[in-house]
Amino acid sequence: MSGPRIVVLDGHTLNPGDLSWEPLERLGTLLVHERTPRELLVPRLKGAVVTLTNKAPLDAATLERLPELRYIGVTATGTNIVDRSAATARGIVVSNVPSYGADSVAEHALGLMLESTKHLALHTAAVRAGQWAKQPDFSLSVAGIRLLAGRTLGIVGYGAIGRRVGELARAFKMSVLVARHPGLTSTDGIELVALDELFERSEFLSLHCPLTPATERLINAQTLARLRPGSVLINTSRGGLVDEGALAAALRSGQLAEAYLDVLGSEPPAPDHPLIGLPNCWITPHVAWASLEARSRLLQVSIDNVRAFLAGSPVHVVN
Repeated sequence: MSGPRIVVLDGHTLNPGDLSWEPLERLGTLLVHERTPRELLVPRLKGAVVTLTNKAPLDAATLERLPELRYIGVTATGTNIVDRSAATARGIVVSNVPSYGADSVAEHALGLMLESTKHLALHTAAVRAGQWAKQPDFSLSVAGIRLLAGRTLGIVGYGAIGRRVGELARAFKMSVLVARHPGLTSTDGIELVALDELFERSEFLSLHCPLTPATERLINAQTLARLRPGSVLINTSRGGLVDEGALAAALRSGQLAEAYLDVLGSEPPAPDHPLIGLPNCWITPHVAWASLEARSRLLQVSIDNVRAFLAGSPVHVVN
C-alpha cells in the first residue's frame, strides 16, 4: 500500500505473533522489525514519517538525523525512551498509551502476594518430586501458609494500577495504606499516611510509581531499614526504583523476608545479577503487563493514535 512510511522498531514483545498488524498496514507503507539495535535505528527509520517504539531509544542525536520523521508512538505508558524536548523542537509529535494494562499488572501483583503466602510453586514442585506420595499424611506442607486477609498492604504510587491493586487487596480483606501526596484524597476505604509511616507499618509493600529523578532508588538501605522485620517487597513498576545491592543485603540479613519482582534495573539481567539465585527473591521476567488482553488493547490504541495523527488530530500527546 502507498502512503506514509510507518516503521515499527521493536514489535516482538507487543506482538510475538498472536495479534495482527493488518489494521496498521492499512494506514501506510508498513515495515515491522522484531528488534532494532541502536546502530540500525537511523538506517531503518530513513524516510519514515511515523514510527512505533517500545524500548528502542530515540534520543536527540538520532532524531536530528531523521528530518522526515513527524510522529513517534510509544507502545507503553512511560515515554522516557524518547527525548521529548528534542522531538518538540523538531516538530515531532510523541504519543503514548495510558492505562492499557492496569488490570494485568494489578492481577500480577496480587498473584505475587498470593505466592508469598501460599507458596504454590514450592508445593507443586514437592508433588512433582514425589514428596507427597512418600509420606503418610493426606496433607503435605513444605512452607508456611498464611492468609492475605488481615494483613497490611502499603502502596507507593496511586495511579490506575495502584488503585486497582488497592481494590483487589481490599477484596482479599487486607488493610490498605497509600503514600500521601499533594492532591490525593481518598473515599474508597484506604488510609493515607506519610511515606515513612507506610514503610514502618506495611507487611507487604507494593511499588506502582513512575521512575523519575525523585523516585530513583526509592528503596535503598535507609528505607529498607524502616521496613518492619519480615515484610515483603513487591515491584511490578520499574527496576530503577530499587537499589538492588541494598535489597540483596536486606534479603540476606533477614531484614526483609522476601522480594517478588517483575522488573530489574537492567533487562535482561546479567547472569551474575545480585538478586538472581537468592532463595527468598522471586523474579518474573517483566511479564506483568503482557496478558493477551492488555497487549491487544495496547496495539489497538497505538494504531488509533497513528490514525488520529494522520487525520490531523493527534491524541495522547505527551510533548
